[in-house]
Amino acid sequence: MEDYDIMTREEAEKKMEVLRQIFPIVRLVRGYTVMDLNGKTGAMEGLDKMETAPPCECFAFWQKNEPCRNCISQRMMEEHGQTSKLEFLGREMYQVTARYVEIDGEPYVMEMLQKQDSQNFIDEDGCKKLIGSLMKYNHMVYMDALTGVYNRRYFEDEIKNKTNTAGVAVIDMDYLKVINDTYGHRAGDHAIEMMVNVIRQNIRKTDSLIRYGGDEFLLILPEISKDSFNEKLKMIQEKIHDTAIADYGNLRLSVSIGGVITRDGESIEEAVLRADRLMYFAKDQKNMVITEEKTEYLDETMQEYLRTQTIKPKILIVDDSDMNRELLTEILKQDYEILEAENGEAALKMLEQYGTGIALVMLDLVMPKMDGFQVLTVMNERRLLEDIPVIMISSEDSGKYISEAYGFGVSDYIRRPFDARVVYQRVLNTIKLYSKQRRQLRLVTSQIREKERSNRIMIGILSQIVEFRNSESGPHVIHLNIVSRLLLEQLIKKKNKYHLSWQEIGLIATASALHDIGKINIDEKILNKPGKLTCCAR
Repeated sequence: MEDYDIMTREEAEKKMEVLRQIFPIVRLVRGYTVMDLNGKTGAMEGLDKMETAPPCECFAFWQKNEPCRNCISQRMMEEHGQTSKLEFLGREMYQVTARYVEIDGEPYVMEMLQKQDSQNFIDEDGCKKLIGSLMKYNHMVYMDALTGVYNRRYFEDEIKNKTNTAGVAVIDMDYLKVINDTYGHRAGDHAIEMMVNVIRQNIRKTDSLIRYGGDEFLLILPEISKDSFNEKLKMIQEKIHDTAIADYGNLRLSVSIGGVITRDGESIEEAVLRADRLMYFAKDQKNMVITEEKTEYLDETMQEYLRTQTIKPKILIVDDSDMNRELLTEILKQDYEILEAENGEAALKMLEQYGTGIALVMLDLVMPKMDGFQVLTVMNERRLLEDIPVIMISSEDSGKYISEAYGFGVSDYIRRPFDARVVYQRVLNTIKLYSKQRRQLRLVTSQIREKERSNRIMIGILSQIVEFRNSESGPHVIHLNIVSRLLLEQLIKKKNKYHLSWQEIGLIATASALHDIGKINIDEKILNKPGKLTCCAR
């Protein structure tokens, strides 16, 4: 509902003098300079492109360089009314009342400011209620809904830039996807809750447990010795492994943990990156703790690899511009081993040399000899893109180029000019995603191998049973299984009309070995009878 004053300039000045007896600050804001959240003011309407609108008067007064998210002056300009809010000017808090007025036919907002202090702002009881409300809000913002531990936002706002001495561990639950796929997401949530409960029971009140994302948790242990840190992580890992979920067939939990102690001047965020790399080494073995001090579970080559601090993933930067390569190297060199190629041909030679030892390729589009699309074509022909992710970086920003790049199979497309922090984060996300995919692939491959082993055992037993009944049929079962598999593998190589997966080949080969299974129930006198069968035998 509209409620405002219409007055002359002289009437306005007199009213402001009266109001200053109550409010220490009374000011008029011209309506056409009030800026909305889109950075637009009323003064911008009708301006030519070459003209510049006057700046919002609030910026200088409130010592800000952008519009308030809840600007009441802008709102009163639209609603033609009056409202109040609390606002800070430096360290001082003011109650601001904004009222829409029209002076000599022009729109204004009259702002009246009253400084607030402990005596005239809130009483003791109100203060307690306010603190309780703020604490509840803080809890909602910084706590993970499922587990009740701190969330990623808490890490970003409160923890990552600290440089105090602390033990930093990255804890990743093993086989969570398998649990979700087998028993459902409720079982996965229950597993995470049980893991968190075990950790919380074995850490100090000064320690912080943070859900970093999905099945990854950060554990920050301030002022802890190396020996105590190693013992603590090992104890947590063992106690989690001793935990079973009775409701799901006594499913046993396990975690992979990487841990480091912060270095002098190192931020917690930087320590997390080092701990994260160690966690991925632990993840390859499962149910393991790896710290910079405890590497006895690794082979000698890997131990030396960690000791010499050469565990950085390799990134191949392909760009014909020396400046572009240097810029990307500067952004990434702290946490990655950088390889450089000045054109597509050199890049392919490096890919041939290092293979999957390269964790990521950062590929320019426009280059001499071979452009980025030609490099991607060769990588597809050699099936390299299945194992090595590619991020394309180019100043070409048309939808055609971007769509074509994704069509070739790139994982991401970054346009120049770019923000260094964005590039770093997208590189990190891509490498972590591919690492998780490789771990899942190894898990699936392991399960398939186990299934194939079971099939071979079954065929071996079958051949022995058949051989016991008939001496000629035993080796025949095994030979037929092998020959069927070899024939099918050659068939799909020679003929494009048959699209058989390796799972289907294995199934057919196994089925072929069962063609004589009916002999088990045939009387031995008939099965082993020399010569032709009689009418009775038939």
